[in-house]
Amino acid sequence: MLNIEKGTGLRLGAWLDETGCQFCVWAPQAQRVELCLYDEQEVETARLVLPGRRGQYSFGHVHGIRAGQRYGYRVYGEPMDGLLFDGDKLLIDPYARAISRPLRWDADAYEGDSAAMQAKSVVVQDDFDWQGVTKPVISAQHTLVYEAHVKGFTKLHPAIPEAERGTYLGLCHPLMLTHLKTLGISSLQLMPVAAFMAEPRLEQLGLTNYWGYNPVAFFAPEPRYAVADAVTEFKTMVRELHRAGIEVILDVVYNHTAESGFDGPLLSFKGLDNSGYYSFDPGAHGPDFNRYANVTGCGNSVNLDHPNSLRLVLDALRYWVTEMQVDGFRFDLAVTLGREAGEFEPMGAFFKALMADPVLAGVKLIAEPWDIGPFGYRLGQFPSQWHEINDRYRDTVRAFWRGDGGKMADLATRLMGSRDLFPKNWRSPHTSINYLCYHDGFTLEDLVSYNQRHNQANGEDNRDGHGNNLSNNHGVEGPTLDPRISNLRLQQKRNLIATLLLSQGTPHFLGGDEMGRSQLGNNNAYCQDNQISWVNWQWRPEDERLLAFTRQMVALRASSEVFSNLRLCDDNWNGAQEHCHRVDWYHPDGHLLTAQDWQAPMGQAFAMDIGSLDEEGERWLVLFNASGYDIQFRLPPPAEGMEWVQTIDTATNDGLPFLPDDIKRQVAVGRAHSLKLLERVHPPLDAAGHHAP
Repeated sequence: MLNIEKGTGLRLGAWLDETGCQFCVWAPQAQRVELCLYDEQEVETARLVLPGRRGQYSFGHVHGIRAGQRYGYRVYGEPMDGLLFDGDKLLIDPYARAISRPLRWDADAYEGDSAAMQAKSVVVQDDFDWQGVTKPVISAQHTLVYEAHVKGFTKLHPAIPEAERGTYLGLCHPLMLTHLKTLGISSLQLMPVAAFMAEPRLEQLGLTNYWGYNPVAFFAPEPRYAVADAVTEFKTMVRELHRAGIEVILDVVYNHTAESGFDGPLLSFKGLDNSGYYSFDPGAHGPDFNRYANVTGCGNSVNLDHPNSLRLVLDALRYWVTEMQVDGFRFDLAVTLGREAGEFEPMGAFFKALMADPVLAGVKLIAEPWDIGPFGYRLGQFPSQWHEINDRYRDTVRAFWRGDGGKMADLATRLMGSRDLFPKNWRSPHTSINYLCYHDGFTLEDLVSYNQRHNQANGEDNRDGHGNNLSNNHGVEGPTLDPRISNLRLQQKRNLIATLLLSQGTPHFLGGDEMGRSQLGNNNAYCQDNQISWVNWQWRPEDERLLAFTRQMVALRASSEVFSNLRLCDDNWNGAQEHCHRVDWYHPDGHLLTAQDWQAPMGQAFAMDIGSLDEEGERWLVLFNASGYDIQFRLPPPAEGMEWVQTIDTATNDGLPFLPDDIKRQVAVGRAHSLKLLERVHPPLDAAGHHAP
C-alpha cells in the first residue's frame, strides 16, 4: 500500500527523489486536493489526499513512485466568484512534464466523471545523454528562421521510415538535416509542440486543430508526434538538430488554453484557480463572473498580470531552455502576455522578468505583436531585445511585386529593416522578422496562383481566413498547364525570395516554400491534418529549380556582410562605425531619386546601390522592375578600374544571368517582372596578368 506524507512542497509539479516522488500544486481556494494514481492501462490504483498545506500550495510525498507513474488531481472547494471546483473532473497538473496520450474531446466521456476522457499526467525522469552536443548559438546576422510543423514536414516523405514520419524522430532524420543544412537554415521554428486538445466544435465537424494552438499543458511535449516516449524523442530531435548546427525555436501559446470560456471543459487550470489563471472583463463578479476577457478570440485569455500565472509561464520557458535545450521562442499573440489591467504595457512584469532572468535573457525572443483586444496592434512597441514579426514587410513586398503602383518608397523602407518601426540607434537592424508567408495565410505557391481563398474544407462556408491576400493568379485560378502563366509564377516566386534575402532584418521562411508547396488555395489550414497541409516531397522540375535558386540566394546572403549585417554610418547600434556602408537610390534613367520620384503613383522600377564606402569594398546594385515591360537601367559608375557583373536575374529559369553580355558598359536591361543583382568587381585579367580595360 502506498504511503503519503506531508513532504516539503518546495517545487511545483512532480519530482522524483531517492524514495519516491514529491507532488505540489497551486490551488489557493481549495478545501481538499486528491492525488489520483493510475497504472499503464489508466486504471485508478489509489486516491490520496495531499496532506501538506502552505498558503496557496497543496503538497505531499508518496513513497515508491517511479518514472512513468500516471496521475491527476481532483480538487474540491466552495463555489465562489470565479471558482469552478468540481471533484468529478480529473485535472492535468499544470506542471506536468509529460502526458500519457493525446487528449481528444469526447462529450460523452466528459459527462460525470471525466477520468476516462482525460489524459493522465506522467512522472518524468530527466536523465538524457546529450553526448556532449551543445547549443550552436547563432549570431543575429547569420540567423535564417524556417517555420515547420513537426508532423506535416515529414508525413509524406517516402524515404523516411514509415513509423517515424510525422514525428520528432522524423524531423531529425539525416535526410531532413541534409535538406535544412544545404538550404542554409540556421534556426528551425516549430509550430506548437506543447500538449494540446482540438476544440469540441472541430471534433463535431470531423476536423482537428492541426496547428496545435490550443494548449492544455505548457511543459509537456505533444505525444501525437512521438513513436513512444515524447520527452526522450523531443530531446533526441533537439540534440541532432544542434549537432547539425541548427537552432530550435518553439512557437509557444501562453495567451489562452483549450479550456475556452465559461461553458468550456475543466481540464487543468480552471479546476485549480479559475479566477487567477484567467482574465475577466472589468467589473465581472458574482453571476457575471462568466465574462472571460477574450482578447485572443479563443474564449479565454491567460492572466499574466497574476503572479502565479506569470510564474507558471516563466518556469515553463526555463524548463524548455534548460532541460529540453531549446534556443528561443516565438510568442503567439504576444500582446496578450503584456497586458496589465487590460492594457498593453511594454515594460510590464512579463518583459521585465524575461530581461532580468539569467536563463531567459540570452535566448531568442520573437513576438507576434498583436492580439484582437482593444489597441491590440503593437508592431514596433516591444522591448529592444525582442524580434517582431513584421506584417508590414509582407504586405509591402507582396503589393510591389503584384504590380501595385506607388509602393517604391515603402519597399525601400522595408528593404532597409523597417527603421520607421524599429528606429536606428535604439533597435537592432535584425529586429524585423521579414516574411513573405507564414503558417496562417497562403503558401508562396498559392500566393502566385490564387486571387481568392479556397477554404471550403474548413466547414465555415469559406468565410474564415484572410480576405485580402495581396495575391495574383496571373491569369488562371489554381493549377494550370499554360507555360506562359507557369513561367511567370515561377519568376514571381524568385522575385519574392530574392527580395526577402536581400533585405535587412531577419528572414523567415515558411517550410516548403522553397519547393513549391501548395495548400490548394486554403489560407487558413489550421484544421486540415491531411495532404492539404503536409509538405509534398514529390517535386516537379520547376520545384527543383526553385530549390536550387533559393539555396543560391541564401548562400549569397550568408557570404555578404552588406546583405546580412549592413552598418549604415548614421546607425550607432553596434557602436562606432569604422567601415560603414551607404545606400543610394536611382531612377532607371540614372539620376538619384527625388521626393517626387518616390511618390510617383505609378512608380514600379528603381535601383538600389548598396555597399562599402571603400572603393575596393563590397558593393552591389539591385534593379527592381515590377512593371509588365522591359526597362533599360543606366548604371552608376562602379569605381575606376572596376565593372558591374551580373550575379542574379530572376527573369531566367534558374535565376542566373540572362545573357553574358546583358550589361553593355553602363546600361542593363531589367526584364518585365524581374529583379537583377549586379556585383562590383575588378575586370578579368588578360594574358599579361593585367585587368582588361
